[in-house]
Amino acid sequence: MNNALQGITVISIEQAVAAPYAASRLADSGARVIKVERPDGDFARTYDRTALGQSAYFVWLNRGKQSIALDFKQPDDRTLLERMIAGADVFIQNLAPGAAERAGFGSAELRRRYRRLITCDISGYGDNGPYRDMRAYDLLIQAESGLCEVTGTPEGPGRVGVSVCDIACGMASHAAILEALYHRERTGAGRAISTSLFAGMADWMNVPYLQAVYGGKAPKRAGLHHPSIAPYGAYAARDGKLVVIAIQNQREWRRLCDEVLRLDDLADHPDFRENVARVENRPALDSRIDAVFGGLDRDEIVRRLLDAKIAHGAVNNVADFAAHPQLQKVEVETPEGMVVMIAPAARVNGEDAALGTIPALDANGAAIRAEFAA
Repeated sequence: MNNALQGITVISIEQAVAAPYAASRLADSGARVIKVERPDGDFARTYDRTALGQSAYFVWLNRGKQSIALDFKQPDDRTLLERMIAGADVFIQNLAPGAAERAGFGSAELRRRYRRLITCDISGYGDNGPYRDMRAYDLLIQAESGLCEVTGTPEGPGRVGVSVCDIACGMASHAAILEALYHRERTGAGRAISTSLFAGMADWMNVPYLQAVYGGKAPKRAGLHHPSIAPYGAYAARDGKLVVIAIQNQREWRRLCDEVLRLDDLADHPDFRENVARVENRPALDSRIDAVFGGLDRDEIVRRLLDAKIAHGAVNNVADFAAHPQLQKVEVETPEGMVVMIAPAARVNGEDAALGTIPALDANGAAIRAEFAA
């Protein structure tokens, strides 16, 4: 059990993905996370019914938390929340823009009253700027940030298949909260953190941004190929199975040509000698590779790649991924029974993660109300 944050109390007025992601990682590390939900619950509870009749998103992002349902418009509930925050180390909220301030829980006022409190405000576009009050969801941010324009195939843009903008923001929030806890340990003072879906994805878009601004050209959509490295992508074997190869340097390029493709003229060909040239002449390069791979079964291609120590992988579907021999899984208790899910990415001291229970709506409401009663 990871108890690195044992003794830390987190109050999180949260819904959807970004804030629950950050709070769940704090809970994984032993923090007490009290999830404050509206009376009808976090709307992510009803995104789908795939995990034993429960939302896959909710099961993934709410392990190890306590749940209380509050209505801030009711004086008693507002007073209760004030008492909870007064005893907290971290306060997270991702309400609609301005809603926390209107309810009396703006971070500036809270930090004025509680010097040690760490606040984390999560929004769509940030605390200021012309988009401050715009509603924001993952796909909207994927589009606004330019991510869709560099994702997909040459024929058209695409959406990344998971909620990557929410996750980027949640990861940034989690990291900033951990930094703030360390800062408070040394100084005794909390911090005011502000993150957004747009800023989280904007940071991840730095490479295409720099290429466009300083190179004069944004990367083209390349499907299952890397836009600025070649050959780095998927190629079909004779049996129709796809093999992804990744060439990172000139030594690997020569081994690919000599030992895998067995084309003596390719490595030093002026059109393909260096990576920049290979990218510029990718269609001709792909044609040469396709001609070789198309005459071999996938198993033979993989054997050659292994012998040549060339990085490669399979294009798995989700069922293949679920059965992957490298995939680590954990069991999590939910109101509807045990669910097997993917383990957290970081292992601590070589131990399997022990994740807390997924709470039913207001599962801890009575106990929390009694704990923080006047």
